[in-house]
Amino acid sequence: MGVADAAARSGEHRRSAPARDVAYVLSSLTWHAAQRRGMAASEDRLVQTLLGHDSVERFLLCEPFRSAPIRMARRPFERDGAPFPASDRAALCSPTRLRRNDPTAIDALRRACAAYEGHMRRAAARLGMERPALIVGHPVLAGLGDFEWAGPVTFYSIDDWTSYPPNRAWWPAYHAAIERIRERRRRVAAVSAEIIERIAPTGPSLVVPNGIDPDEWLAPARPPAWFTERPAPRLLYVGSLDRRLDVEQIVAAARAVPHGSVTLVGPMLDEDHLAALRREPNVLVRPPVARAEVVALIAASDACLIPHARTPLTEGMSPLKLYEYLAGGRPVAATALPPIARVAHSRVALSAEGPADFADAVTRALAMGPAPAAERLVFLRDNSWRRRHEPLLRLALGA
Repeated sequence: MGVADAAARSGEHRRSAPARDVAYVLSSLTWHAAQRRGMAASEDRLVQTLLGHDSVERFLLCEPFRSAPIRMARRPFERDGAPFPASDRAALCSPTRLRRNDPTAIDALRRACAAYEGHMRRAAARLGMERPALIVGHPVLAGLGDFEWAGPVTFYSIDDWTSYPPNRAWWPAYHAAIERIRERRRRVAAVSAEIIERIAPTGPSLVVPNGIDPDEWLAPARPPAWFTERPAPRLLYVGSLDRRLDVEQIVAAARAVPHGSVTLVGPMLDEDHLAALRREPNVLVRPPVARAEVVALIAASDACLIPHARTPLTEGMSPLKLYEYLAGGRPVAATALPPIARVAHSRVALSAEGPADFADAVTRALAMGPAPAAERLVFLRDNSWRRRHEPLLRLALGA
């Protein structure tokens, strides 16, 4: 019996409210994209919970608007992965339109929300839903959508949308939508206390940090040879390679282990930003790997890194990688950002400011060594996604 099963049988996965219909709107990706990344991110995990939870009667998963021409062009490449498990109690709503991106003007966004809501309402009716509870991952729809046919409405925020640089053109719209969330006293769940404070909801709210799937970490696969052949101690970072990373801190980490190695694994989103790493002989950058290999890499590392720059975006993040590193029993060297510092764990070495402090955190993390099995199992039990989602469902499904 797995750790998650044991927790469920002990009462963790008990019914928290009478079963009711639920619709969940993903923030930006599709079911196929979630499958492609191994159903590993915050929204993906919530989808899995909603599909099998005994508080959910019927379930409608709603993908964001997609451009019809682009969807047609990509369809031949989207056949991998499991199809959505449609049934008489679960359905997928995949609305399309001609344009690719959302408009930035508020009036145009209101019209887009009304059109999207129409797709949702018709899909809910086909499934026989009766006034479904809504969990909405995008702030614009959560604030500007009317939803008089459904409710309550809960905005589930996995990032601070108003500080994500690539979406700067929409920041004014996000602020306006968040103001409407306040005016309508809509419920808010977010991955950090900082996001809740920035939204300042007037209705019920809840902090829901990221978590882990315990069973995924009980028996990691054998790590690839290219990693085990890297010089020890092996430092590892897994995640997006972009401007959230402090390159000077990574360089400091590499120089703190001159006979060891630093490996970064993930999608390269800003090659120019990480260009300085090419000059470090013991730093290796690798493309994304499959989910099982992520687990294997973490379990085979000597210490893991979260070298995040201090920005409004990172100060509001609940880094999923922190929980995954600790699930693998690895010590962690991390920038002392509020959501990270709030995780009280004996194997997290925090860096206050600057490259020298981060190098010191790396040294301290390596000295800690891996967690004993008993300590790791307690962490797996206490930070499971199922345990995280129970209070979220009570918030979103309650009267």
